[in-house]
Amino acid sequence: MSILSKEEIAQQFVNERLPKRSIIGYGFGDFANNLAFSLGTAFLLYYYTDVAGLSAASVATMFFVVRLWDAFADMFAGRLVDRTMTRMGKFRPFILFGAVPLLFLSFLTFHVPASLDHGAKLLYAYVTYAGLGLVYSLVNIPYGSLASAMTQSVNERAKLVASRFFGGAAGGLVLAFIISPQISSLKGEKKTLSSADYQEKVQSIFTQTTLLFMVIGTLSYLITWYFCREKVVRSQPRVSLRDTWDTLKGNKPLAYLCASSFFYLIGLFAVGGASVYYAQYVLGDVKYMVHITLVNAGMSIVAAPFIPKMVDRFGKTALFQYCGVFTIVGGVALFFTPVGAIVPALLFLGIKGIGAALINTLMFGLEADTVEYGEWKSGKRTEGTTYALFSFTRKVTQSIGGALGAAALAWGGYLSATAAVANPVQPESAITAIRATMGLIPAVAAVIAMLIFWKYPLTDDRFREIRNETEHRKQQQGHLIAPDGHVID
Repeated sequence: MSILSKEEIAQQFVNERLPKRSIIGYGFGDFANNLAFSLGTAFLLYYYTDVAGLSAASVATMFFVVRLWDAFADMFAGRLVDRTMTRMGKFRPFILFGAVPLLFLSFLTFHVPASLDHGAKLLYAYVTYAGLGLVYSLVNIPYGSLASAMTQSVNERAKLVASRFFGGAAGGLVLAFIISPQISSLKGEKKTLSSADYQEKVQSIFTQTTLLFMVIGTLSYLITWYFCREKVVRSQPRVSLRDTWDTLKGNKPLAYLCASSFFYLIGLFAVGGASVYYAQYVLGDVKYMVHITLVNAGMSIVAAPFIPKMVDRFGKTALFQYCGVFTIVGGVALFFTPVGAIVPALLFLGIKGIGAALINTLMFGLEADTVEYGEWKSGKRTEGTTYALFSFTRKVTQSIGGALGAAALAWGGYLSATAAVANPVQPESAITAIRATMGLIPAVAAVIAMLIFWKYPLTDDRFREIRNETEHRKQQQGHLIAPDGHVID
């Protein structure tokens, strides 16, 4: 094996190009993820309160507990990935074998038996939602880690994360266009339906949708598994717990990224559960959930193709630092938008959506860069646990953000639609709580996140220096491990 100079290594990364099928295939993975994940984020709170008949307070507690469990499931999955090496690679086997169980558990989560009493329903919800979180970790952690193993090029990684976010946004659009119009169509029938009949009809919508997603999602995961291949070599096939700790403890960029993302995502996940309530009680009809999703996903889809060029022009660090301004401006304006003002509300949601698109895309690119930083500091490459720690942060914020959204409904005195078929007249305090969750909470969280990220130390230029030095060091050591596990001498 010939040893290249640092300059020759750098030139290799400049010239590297991933096949288009790999970039597109990677996006299909997040499309499939969002058929399960975004379904829960956007509709599970609504499903539990207005279809399953659980109280907002009990759901708030469950969201906090189960999503905290999900966070630790991520760490378990990360360690499992770092201990794995097969002829198929480290990450792809999890995507192949976890697809069907994940999507089936999504079906079970949205299928709480109506015959159970409140306590049994709550127990069923805990068990199925916790199971969904565990299997999601066993698929999503390898999927997220796969990007850092496919390429070490800044520009090619930017294409992967853009494709990922494009796929995720497309999944969200499919979700909203399938479910929201069907729920809205029942509005005309509600005066002639009993509460039980209304719940049964909405349950049928979720049942049919999750079964359809099992088919579509499985095919999408298979596309990712087939077209996305691991290319990065490593110095050892498996990583011990001690090696993992050595890699993580000195990874300052990862610490700053997780801390900043913690606050950004609290706002994001609080909004996810509140959107359907905002559509129904602030804009006036649950059908506007389609418009909300279209605006948010539309911003993502429009922005995604330009993100690699923006990264090349400004760098990921600078873009991530300032994209929170959109969240602040849009969120504050949205909070003060009057009830029923649909056009201004959608405009300010669009401004917020630009910030969310950039934040949610760039943080995955930044996370992939911290893998190289950890390898540079410790000599060990731990994609799985590094991504798991980042995902751990996301799950903790999902727990807090989701619980915050549910708690805001309870604090505001929200009246569940299960008490009567017709939409109940919500107290002003409930409307204010919904508006604050949609706009004010994300704005405040973004201010804190920007202040934390100010000291992030890993610019794109510094990343390239670290990567080239690490690859040169590995070549000098020899005895490298290829993605399929065989030794390169």
